[in-house]
Amino acid sequence: MSTDKKNTSDNKRLALNLIIVVAAGLAFGFAIAPLYDAVCKAFGLNGRGDTTATELTAGIKVDKSRTIKVTFTGTTMPGLNWEFEPNQTSMTVHPGEITLTSYTAKNNGKEPIAGTAVPSTVPEVAAKYFKKVECFCFTNQTLQAGEEKEMPVRYFISSDLPKEIHSVTLAYSFFNAEDRADKLAEED
Repeated sequence: MSTDKKNTSDNKRLALNLIIVVAAGLAFGFAIAPLYDAVCKAFGLNGRGDTTATELTAGIKVDKSRTIKVTFTGTTMPGLNWEFEPNQTSMTVHPGEITLTSYTAKNNGKEPIAGTAVPSTVPEVAAKYFKKVECFCFTNQTLQAGEEKEMPVRYFISSDLPKEIHSVTLAYSFFNAEDRADKLAEED
């Protein structure tokens, strides 16, 4: 085989391999959010368990002998022209007590936009015990231009929370759902 034919064959093989890598990266970028949700549900991470609300709350016991201060925060990430904040910055709850709080989001843009909320819990060890029964973070949220929406979170903190933990922070970061998928694809 001549050198020119070998180089052409090598270049074609390299181009094909690069196309496969780019296609796999794009596919992974689009699959990462559903994969993340599936892993969270399977392992009960970020308060997402593969259970119904009835299963999640069955048999819980309220521990009236202690209280936990829960602080709420919310931020929007660049690329999402929303205002987003908790309607109540903190509350005191008994472990096992099902409690309702909410956040308000407003789309300041001129077009509808979908956002996705990523929760985090501090201290990190408390995430295992912070159970969300109902949460806007379970699905993408779409707001029309100028729309304002109240978004509920119904939760409880398991009475198995270690006794030395007296306060927990629930923080949400809201991302543009489309930008987040694009950024995840770029990182691959």
